[in-house]
Amino acid sequence: MGCPLGMSSWPMSAYRRLSIPTTLVVTMTAVAPAFPAAAARLVVAPRANARFDYQLGGSYRPSPSVGIVDRDRTSRPAAGRYNICYVNGFQTQDYQASWWRSHHPDLLLRDASGALVEDPNWPGEYLLDTSTAPKRHALLAVIGRWIDGCATKGFDATEPDNLDSNTRSHHLLTAADNLAFAALLAARAHADGLAIGQKNDAELSARARRTAHFDFAIAESCQVYRECGSYLKTYGDEVFEVEYGAAPFRAACNARGGRISIIRRDRDVVARGKPGYVYRAC
Repeated sequence: MGCPLGMSSWPMSAYRRLSIPTTLVVTMTAVAPAFPAAAARLVVAPRANARFDYQLGGSYRPSPSVGIVDRDRTSRPAAGRYNICYVNGFQTQDYQASWWRSHHPDLLLRDASGALVEDPNWPGEYLLDTSTAPKRHALLAVIGRWIDGCATKGFDATEPDNLDSNTRSHHLLTAADNLAFAALLAARAHADGLAIGQKNDAELSARARRTAHFDFAIAESCQVYRECGSYLKTYGDEVFEVEYGAAPFRAACNARGGRISIIRRDRDVVARGKPGYVYRAC
């Protein structure tokens, strides 16, 4: 992006320098030779309460007041902003389901009958199998490259989605399985010079930060599920809240809009100018 340390030209008010735990520094040193670009990058988290835009369904030019942009890993970063790279870290994207079935069928979770386990709310998203250390490392070989790609493109952070996939696994996966994989993803991100955010699963917040060393949180519909307090307790003001309904958004803004960044988006997070597009900020 043409700036030192892999950072965009957005004012430093959009950034927060991280203090990486010593144990993680040691891990990063051990893996650094695999990621030579990491040595020149400083890991920074997004600045708390900077205005946030969630552009997963299509990229568009952010408003001048927006300091933080979240886009899919297939997109380019937004010029002059702090950029978060979305990666579906625990499930397949629907458009990639056939690729996973043909290239890595053994890494997809299957039930006792051999059928793929699908997210009931998102057809075509199949759960990845994080149940054993060998499978977690095999998954890292795939998703870790995606995270490397985020860094190469000039993103500042990544958010691996669906940490809570174990809750949809019919007890085939545990929270510990997913946290162990999250720790691998976080080490890879930090080695690449990227901050990493916890995505959802408020109940695991304290364990997730302790185990995986997440730097911030992106909380979807936490007002609806009455779980925003769990994120705030763990991450302080480093929480970026997305609500999808008018009433929850208003309630969230009234409750904590002066403390953290809160936005309302349409459920399909479509690009501006597309039918159904909604964007509001407190």
